[in-house]
Parts: sequence; C-alpha cells; structure tokens
Amino acid sequence: MSLHPASENEDYRASITAMHRELGIPHDYERRFALRLYTEARELVPIGTDIYGRLQQLAPRAAEHWQTMRARAQQDGIVLLVVSAFRSVDYQRGLVARKLAAGRPLQEILKVNAAPGYSEHHTGCALDLTATGTAPLKTAFETTGAFTWLTQHAGHFGFRLSYPRNNRHGIAYEPWHWACLPD
Repeated sequence: MSLHPASENEDYRASITAMHRELGIPHDYERRFALRLYTEARELVPIGTDIYGRLQQLAPRAAEHWQTMRARAQQDGIVLLVVSAFRSVDYQRGLVARKLAAGRPLQEILKVNAAPGYSEHHTGCALDLTATGTAPLKTAFETTGAFTWLTQHAGHFGFRLSYPRNNRHGIAYEPWHWACLPD
C-alpha cells in the first residue's frame, strides 16, 4: 500500500498553502515536521462503523488488509475497534480551526494533529484504533492486549505504527495510529 505524495500537483499544493496561511501554520511546516504532502484518496470503500456509530472508509486495498488483520486478531481473541479512518483535508482543517477557536496554541495542536494535507488519514490508508474498555486516543492503549497484538502482527498485514515515541516528526506518541506500509 503506497501513500502517494501530492508534490506533483501544484494546484493542490497552492490550496494547502492558502489553507495553512488561513490557520497560521508556518510556511516551513513540511520541512520542520519532516512530513509529506498527501492527496486525498480517490476511491474509498466502507469498512463498517467506528466506536461512535459513524460509517468509516478506507482505500480499497487498505480496507482489504484491515479486514484480514481484524479477522486474524479476532481469531487470536483480540478485538480491534476503529476510532477514525479516512479524513478529508477539509475535515482536518476544521479540526485544527476548532482547536484554535477554543484557545489552544497552534504549536500544541500540531503536536497532536498533522496540518491539513499532511495527515496519513487523507490517503485512506490510516486507522486510529482502540480496544474495549479503553478510552480512545489515549496512550493507555499501549497497555492493552490489542496494542501488544498490533506490535507483534500488524506488519504482516501491511500496517505500521506511524508515530512511535520520540518520532522524527515531533508528533506526540500515538500508539493508536496505524497506517499501511508503502509497497
């Protein structure tokens, strides 16, 4: 599963630059955080509902890998629950804008949310996961059997932990965020 960079699409890059300017995201964000610009997935398929009952989607090949991985985990007695999958650039913009409006400093926001255009969620190849009885999007997920299982087996299904502790992107440790490995 490859995560396609959007660097070749100048119109897309220009729209992201304008969005960043609107949000106050630094012009050197890409370099500073060592993240790639990603386009949105062109094709998405449903993968069921998340823990909030919302329909979630992934790119077709990612969905196939996810379904296979989830079934194998269930065979091993592990239940993997989806918190979030595909997110559009506009959704990501709104997420950052809401946090800014609530008074959170931009540098704090960018440690927990990639800027619009730079989230693996745009590709349709990323999932935020949790386990039964565990609050979503909390580091406590690392203490679950689900996290242990993912650490041992996710690579066999094409997934990797995107933001381990002390990652080079300066993004907070996210034991719940798993993305497909590039081909």
